[in-house]
Amino acid sequence: MKLNRISKWATLLGCGLIAFSSCKKDNSASQAQDTPEVAATIDAAQSDAVAEQEYDDVFNITMGVQASDAGEDIGIGAGVDVIYSSTTNPDGSPSPAPGPRCFTVEVVPNIPHVFPKTVTVDFGEGCVGRDGKLRKGKIVSIYTGPMFISGSKTATTFVDYSVDSFSIEGTHTVENTSTSNKMGWTVKVIDGKITNTNSGTWKKWSSVKTHTQVEGNGTPLFRLDDVFHITGEASGSNSNGNSWTASITTPLVKKIGCHWIIKGTIRISRNANMAVLDYGDGTCDNKAVITINGVPHNITLHR
Repeated sequence: MKLNRISKWATLLGCGLIAFSSCKKDNSASQAQDTPEVAATIDAAQSDAVAEQEYDDVFNITMGVQASDAGEDIGIGAGVDVIYSSTTNPDGSPSPAPGPRCFTVEVVPNIPHVFPKTVTVDFGEGCVGRDGKLRKGKIVSIYTGPMFISGSKTATTFVDYSVDSFSIEGTHTVENTSTSNKMGWTVKVIDGKITNTNSGTWKKWSSVKTHTQVEGNGTPLFRLDDVFHITGEASGSNSNGNSWTASITTPLVKKIGCHWIIKGTIRISRNANMAVLDYGDGTCDNKAVITINGVPHNITLHR
């Protein structure tokens, strides 16, 4: 998801967090609102955004494992431009990028139509993805069936896995909950934890989200026109001593091929303070607005 640059108070309260991402408050926002309580609420909102992004990255990788690796189509093509290239075959399906790559995929049993399958994506000691992120370690997923079939499930755990300088822990599950006319998946993060391996600062996070495909249902072999709505809730805490709950108030809009959430709002609640993160009007960019106690802060978000 998107990251941001915040005010000097959040820097004082969370110097370790700034090493991961930062956001700068627009000069038009009221300086009088820069109180420790407001800064702590921004810090909580930022931590939630970091966690949302990192575990959405896991969704993209596990749901993007390609048939060329798995021996059959078991994902939904979500890994385009994450670790796989967006190159397409004549039928519109994604194809592997030409030349060598730095990750391996192991499938056991590697027999078509035999489930459950254990799929291990191994990034070794360092692998730079198509999105520019440096990944290390392994993502291990057990698939009960192809994830485009209703009822299929995936459970993912991590072995010494990190993205850039941040280790990722916990359990990530996906269940296909599609109906007869709409594709959908329930995504859970259980006891998630993100640790800055340089500073030791951390974020704990759990969530239950629903991803519903709202565009591209009619072209299952062409993933680049897929658009998803994301709804649901999360809760978290961090090493700065802040805890929060998060609720998506307007569905987040995720478009394959865009690295940013392009629309939607999340309400972050911490004690009596509340922040609303608004991702904008649908433009694929890194601009957003955080509103805290009625005061808007224009921000630039960074991955």
